[in-house]
Amino acid sequence: MLVKICGITTVEDGLAVANAGADMVGFVFAKSKRQVAPEQARAISTLLPPELKKVGVFVNESLEEVERVIEAVGLDYAQLHGQESPSYCEQLSVPVIKAFQIKTSADFAQLDNYSCSYYLLDSPAGQYQGGNGESFDWKLAKHVTSNQHKIILAGGLNQENVTTAIDIADPVGVDVSSGVETDGKKDHQKINAFIRKAKER
Repeated sequence: MLVKICGITTVEDGLAVANAGADMVGFVFAKSKRQVAPEQARAISTLLPPELKKVGVFVNESLEEVERVIEAVGLDYAQLHGQESPSYCEQLSVPVIKAFQIKTSADFAQLDNYSCSYYLLDSPAGQYQGGNGESFDWKLAKHVTSNQHKIILAGGLNQENVTTAIDIADPVGVDVSSGVETDGKKDHQKINAFIRKAKER
């Protein structure tokens, strides 16, 4: 089970994520309370182990700007939460995690238009806010995980519900931000507990 901890803004939190055994760490470059500058993300990334994959979160950003940040930070993946087209995704120099807001089973049809490394299923919270803590009906994801799509589940996950979510949706990975926070700050105990429970599956 792949585990991504998103919304990292400090070296301490980045190291905590690495030490806890996460597979991916997320830096938010879109407008968000967890937004970081590329220079800040680079300073954190240089202290993290190479096996911990660095993911940049973008929303409707120009290809040129995304590529600039990829190069500046040393990103391994670009996670796209806007209306980026399939051709946009194919032009990026790193693998893409494309996010889709799920309301009904009909929303899964759009996944077939994209050729991405992973498909992140998130709650229908309107514009990207970054860790809003809302979930969707995980049962909706069940029918897509058995085909070619590599599904990462996001939205409203925490240490109490992650094993249930995995059992229901059967994803290849899970993504969490606010679910491992206390009073808006990353909680290292919650990070450890979340990763431990997710990887039990």
